[in-house]
Amino acid sequence: MVRFLASADWQLGMTAHFLDDESRPRYQQARFDAVRRLGDSAREHGCAFIVVSGDVFESNQLHRSVLARAFEALRTIDVPVYLLPGNHDPLDAGSIFSSEAFRSGCPEHVHVLDSSTPVPVGEGVEVVGAPWLSKRPLTDLVAGAVGGLEPDDQVVRILVGHGAVDTLNPDTADPATIVLERLTSAITERRVTAAILGDRHSTTEVASRVWYPGTPEVTDRKEPEPGQALVVEVDHHRCEVTPVRLGQWQFTVVDRDLNSGTDVTELDHWLRAQPDKEHTALWLVLRGTLTLQQAAQLDEVLVHAGDVFAKVTRWERHEDLSVLPDDHDLADLGLSGFAQAAADELVAQAESDHDTLRTAQDDTAGGAQDALGLLYRLAAGAR
Repeated sequence: MVRFLASADWQLGMTAHFLDDESRPRYQQARFDAVRRLGDSAREHGCAFIVVSGDVFESNQLHRSVLARAFEALRTIDVPVYLLPGNHDPLDAGSIFSSEAFRSGCPEHVHVLDSSTPVPVGEGVEVVGAPWLSKRPLTDLVAGAVGGLEPDDQVVRILVGHGAVDTLNPDTADPATIVLERLTSAITERRVTAAILGDRHSTTEVASRVWYPGTPEVTDRKEPEPGQALVVEVDHHRCEVTPVRLGQWQFTVVDRDLNSGTDVTELDHWLRAQPDKEHTALWLVLRGTLTLQQAAQLDEVLVHAGDVFAKVTRWERHEDLSVLPDDHDLADLGLSGFAQAAADELVAQAESDHDTLRTAQDDTAGGAQDALGLLYRLAAGAR
């Protein structure tokens, strides 16, 4: 029986262009901090070693500071760590793992799985890697790694691979797809004991003894179970897998119907009640119809939220929120002359297009509504 910690897809050095300049450094640092928490979890759970199933780095072309920070984080881990090159950082001619900076600075307890030769990691325990040697392999690398292994009841072998299994990969023509049936047959035949895979960023059990740990920090709003690692306790008779939480960041889609000032106020209260705002990015999907006054109230709510959250953005591709003035919106502003004429024209345009299907080529209604909102804010501010 062996107990180890499984992780994947660190993607250290991720640029995170989707965040603004203020939030991006915090997010990038969080990925290095997650490596340190891996070491803490390994100590807490008595793990003998750690495997990382590919995409340790965002790419092979990174600033030397990313390597330096990675090594600082890895030095806090006091068990052996086995890194697998993946599609982001393949072991090609320009591999970061072959660079002088990596070879000279890498801590001694950190090892690169640069071939499929079984690596002894303890008495009766081996790790078998399936490294990516290019960004576009033409074969199932996992099948190649296990194909030459002989069945062995006396050795626990952990297969460390990277890529999509055929039961989850929508691209059936991809030659690098991992054929799950081959892998599970290798486990049944005891050529390997369990398989830890990378590439899928959510913790996922694919089959008995075949798992994706997922990324230790969320990378996309569509990931259902990110921010975890796996404590794996396994031998030929038993396999127990326990997810452990590592991530600090949350990417959340907020779906709201807004049809009154009360709805906007409730959204404001919900936003203010959320914990750990500086590590939370929100994508808002808003639907409904608001008056100009209510829309201005919403703008104020979102401006305040944007000051405290890591990111707050309206996901316009999925949004269906209309802004139409009521009888009091413009009357209360006391407009006259050119301003009143402009307001009347915009109101007519917005109302005539309210029920029109909006497409990328037909956004007249949205333009009229946006212009009305701007006119309202300017006139209200001047008043």
